[in-house]
Amino acid sequence: MPGPLDGATVLDLTEWVAGPYATKLLADYGADVIKIERPSGDPSRSVGPFKDNDQHIEKSGSFFYLNTNKRSVVLDLKQASTRDLVAGLIDKADIVVESFRPGALDRLGIGWDFIHARKPEIALVSITPFGQESPYRDFKIADGVLYGFAGEMYSMGVQDREPTKMYGTAALAECGAAAATAVMAALTVTELQGIGQQVDFS
Repeated sequence: MPGPLDGATVLDLTEWVAGPYATKLLADYGADVIKIERPSGDPSRSVGPFKDNDQHIEKSGSFFYLNTNKRSVVLDLKQASTRDLVAGLIDKADIVVESFRPGALDRLGIGWDFIHARKPEIALVSITPFGQESPYRDFKIADGVLYGFAGEMYSMGVQDREPTKMYGTAALAECGAAAATAVMAALTVTELQGIGQQVDFS
């Protein structure tokens, strides 16, 4: 049975947890998600559990869960020769989702200006810890920092004890779920109004 996003094509330039979880949800709802992965592999490939406790990049349960129902292609985006390949994928996509550090796509020559000039009606959703233009834009993120900044840590643990949070990367997964909503909103605007926009999701 077709899902609500059946017929939509998502170009997935995300890594680690939040971005891949967002695009996994889109794939689960029927979108054709094409993941571009660096030659060394998505960093989530180094996270268990591993099949048969064999810490091999092709046996990471975390990676495979976060990338269920996607197609993938391995490209080195630092090579100028891949730019035409990426452009061809943009031509076929309805939306692009990325999670690089702010400014990284521009340095690679495939940033918003390139995407918008190539296909004006397509949206780009950029998922970063603190946004593209925030004073904190170059800061790194961890689950504990997310809990603190978002105020959720206030509800965790005991008042007179050290801060605490949920296990693992729960906050990053929650961010991914929220980002998926932003992607669907951008897809809706494109479908209804033909407007391509850059969505800055921090």
